[in-house]
Amino acid sequence: MEIVVSGIRPTGNLHLGNYFGAVKSFVRMQHEYNCYFFIADWHSLTTHPRPENIRNSAKTILAEYIACGLDPEKATIYVQSDVREVAELYLYLNMNAYLGELERVTTFKDKVRSQPDNVNAGLLTYPSLMAADIIIHKAVKVPVGKDQEQNMEMARKFARRFNTIYETDFFPEPASFHFTKAAVKIPGLDGSGKMGKSEGNAIYLIDDEKTIRKKVMRAVTDSGPVTPNSQKPEPIQNLFTLMEIVSSQEVYNFFNEKYNNCEIRYGDMKKQLAEDINAFCAPIRERINEIIADDVYLEKIALQGAEKASQSAAKTLNEVRRIIGFKPYR
Repeated sequence: MEIVVSGIRPTGNLHLGNYFGAVKSFVRMQHEYNCYFFIADWHSLTTHPRPENIRNSAKTILAEYIACGLDPEKATIYVQSDVREVAELYLYLNMNAYLGELERVTTFKDKVRSQPDNVNAGLLTYPSLMAADIIIHKAVKVPVGKDQEQNMEMARKFARRFNTIYETDFFPEPASFHFTKAAVKIPGLDGSGKMGKSEGNAIYLIDDEKTIRKKVMRAVTDSGPVTPNSQKPEPIQNLFTLMEIVSSQEVYNFFNEKYNNCEIRYGDMKKQLAEDINAFCAPIRERINEIIADDVYLEKIALQGAEKASQSAAKTLNEVRRIIGFKPYR
């Protein structure tokens, strides 16, 4: 069975964009592939989080993964820092990574511009740690968004380079992968772009009904169409896209017809959208709260995932050490 690896940084709660863009695919993939899903707490150190934030965020993401349908008996779900072999492979990959190529990575250049006072080595070597996360399990497929494609190319490059330097074909080159033909892009509520944590335009799966309503009612709109069947501007199309995802076809058709007839009342539409988003999130939110309150269960799942991932990683790393010329661990 082909191996699939993917991770998420524990920088906050999962939102609707995460759910439809990644987690929903993960839930389906676990039935068809040998999946390793991890919580990338080492990656989060580039932002210098407090210790309590790291622990709480990892716990929250783990609970949300399970609440969304990931099954620890079908997929290996673990916390990155619980698998120490990843850090050693990260070291070996860094020894063969070059400053120029790391500095040319778009995500690094973006970070340099956005946080000039915190340009740390972890940001620079993010691609090699990401590569270590993937190839430690000899993964062949990685579900990622377009914004990570350059980092995926770096992962393939590092796998090829290791094979070339040590004259082996040990590491496969991991391919970017979408479980569906096209990734679902969930728009934000600020009128443009996709939903995201850093953009501040997200609806989180854990949000209560009051919070959801408040966020949706603040969504950007305009004064309404003046010409029948006119094209929807992006902020309005975003609302309809969200409605298409969480509302019934009947509800969507009703407001779409009102828009096309220049009779749309955005206040009514947003009230309905908020109600439908809450109806979608409520059972997931209830399950998250139930799981996150059970520390014993979460600890058991984290330990189980760490053991499975460590077995896979140790097997790879012992062979890597032998190939490089170091003694395997006993």
